[in-house]
Amino acid sequence: MSDVIRELIVYACPRGSLAEQIHAFYAASRNRFGSNTAHTYPPHITLTGFFHDEPGSIRGYCAALAAAHTQMLREQPMTEIAITELRLRAEFHGLLISSCWLEELTAIFATRAVSPTRRDAIRCKRNLHLSLAYGFPADQGPGLAVLARELVDPAAPVQWVLGLYERRNDEWITHCEWDTARA
Repeated sequence: MSDVIRELIVYACPRGSLAEQIHAFYAASRNRFGSNTAHTYPPHITLTGFFHDEPGSIRGYCAALAAAHTQMLREQPMTEIAITELRLRAEFHGLLISSCWLEELTAIFATRAVSPTRRDAIRCKRNLHLSLAYGFPADQGPGLAVLARELVDPAAPVQWVLGLYERRNDEWITHCEWDTARA
């Protein structure tokens, strides 16, 4: 991929007590079991797949995300993002998320985000979740599950921040972000 092409994605990232617990889980799991794939990303709910475009397009994506966010704030229910389960499976540990609000916001963003230089379509995600651990050896699953139960409370207070992020090698760049709660 050319150095000028940027790898972009839309996430909703946690802030507050839940985010602190997830960071503590990441640190403890890395210390006890080594890194897994979840450690290569910030804690997040993936709203789009990665898409690729030139740096000059980023301002337009931020404007499209801002417009979608503003439109959806008018329609926001009291609980727009709900954690429904701490799922602990052999190949994946994470929080399952229910949010028609986020899914609709992402669809609006994808419709508004027009760029003649984008290399691929914006893919809106369904089956929303926040990964705690995946890509780990099977024998680590039970220990990671115990650690997740000890350190992560799905009912912990959380604020969600919507943003456009760029992955550049192992670095994450935030281009724009907004709190999902009404002011």
